[in-house]
Amino acid sequence: MTTTTNSSLVIGPDDYISNREATLLGLQHVLAMDVYVPPIILAGAMMMGSADATGLLQSTFLAAGIGTLIQTLWMMKMPVSQGPSFVPLGAAAGIVAAIGGLAHGGMATLIGALLIGALALMILGATGIFQKIINRLVPAVVGGTIITCVGLSLIPSALNDNVFLASGNVYTNMLLASVTAATMLVCVALSIRFPRVQKLFKTSSIVIALLVGTVVSNFLGIFDWQSVVQAPWVGLPSRTVLHWGIHFDGAAILTMLVIYAILTTETTGTWFAMGAVTNHEITPRQWNRGIIGEGLSCLVAALTGTTPVTGYSTNAGIISITGVASKRVFVAASIWFIVLGFFTKLSALLAAIPAAVIGGFFAIITVTIMLNGLNVIRRTETGESDLYIIGIPIVLTMAMILLPTKIVHQAPQMVQYLLGSPIAVAAFTAIILNLLMPSRPKAWA
Repeated sequence: MTTTTNSSLVIGPDDYISNREATLLGLQHVLAMDVYVPPIILAGAMMMGSADATGLLQSTFLAAGIGTLIQTLWMMKMPVSQGPSFVPLGAAAGIVAAIGGLAHGGMATLIGALLIGALALMILGATGIFQKIINRLVPAVVGGTIITCVGLSLIPSALNDNVFLASGNVYTNMLLASVTAATMLVCVALSIRFPRVQKLFKTSSIVIALLVGTVVSNFLGIFDWQSVVQAPWVGLPSRTVLHWGIHFDGAAILTMLVIYAILTTETTGTWFAMGAVTNHEITPRQWNRGIIGEGLSCLVAALTGTTPVTGYSTNAGIISITGVASKRVFVAASIWFIVLGFFTKLSALLAAIPAAVIGGFFAIITVTIMLNGLNVIRRTETGESDLYIIGIPIVLTMAMILLPTKIVHQAPQMVQYLLGSPIAVAAFTAIILNLLMPSRPKAWA
């Protein structure tokens, strides 16, 4: 894999970094990704008991760790991390409910559908079809637009889900988010003003901000130590395919194939974003191997008893802020995930960090992703038709974010899945507009 120099990077993808630094910075990625949230939401939607919910959380951590190793070291060979998407949650809960719940084989049916979808992704990459699709349909202007919409679509989640609508007093949440964000900005500013301490403050800015935010939340009495104390120290993942079993259902499989198509579109945007922040043009071989790795990651997730783990866009923003793109950091992050899959008390400790603390720096991360997309567009020669290829997906992203929940729930089930993914809507729109408008001579991949 060839890379080019990016002045914003302190440490490049293939640069050496010590094990101690990689361990700390890997934890930084794990903390920023908020991976425990989707399984907690899904456990509630499926009305799982505490044992099943804990098993789902452990399986998600384990799948994220193994998937990250697959992509970073073996398949795509880029600094990318896998994590659970929010997109499949509604469909997963719907499939389980349609079968009659967990007690009537609902989880077995879900796992069967997830396995077929994962195999479909692997075939898509192994045949070389995926790269040809990207090369034909996603030139630079479309790729930059997708990156922009990825960041834009995450901003409401960072602010609403983690700050304004999170549990607790909204003013306290705003205070925590402000303290965390301000701490991170101070660290970045110090690294710019004093280059000699850049490695300390820039690369560790998120960890420092998290520590400060957590300490403040503890002083305010809102850090939940009780959940940490009650959690067991170690526990083996017990809710895998060996517990639930496998059952194949045509309707469930069709539903999940649609979900996988949406997830693939989102992952494409994530890879574009990562390529932009590392100044690396993804090769045709990487596209195909990446989608095979995506399929393998989702296969591992299904076998461990959880929903698909796919490319996480948050990490691109973290690299943009910290300047560290080392693959060794992502290997360390994967090891942290695997440890969390077995070390239950540590999982509980991370889950106890107030959402507002996460939201404080997550909001800044999302903006950096959006700006990286705009930088890709800025470096591309654009004509009149490109204004619509760029602008309309951005408008639709905002429309999907602001769309009243009542309208979404009244739509057909398949449409609901699409409406739940602003990134997919934006990507499909940008691709279609690019085909309808005068074509560009050169593709981005």
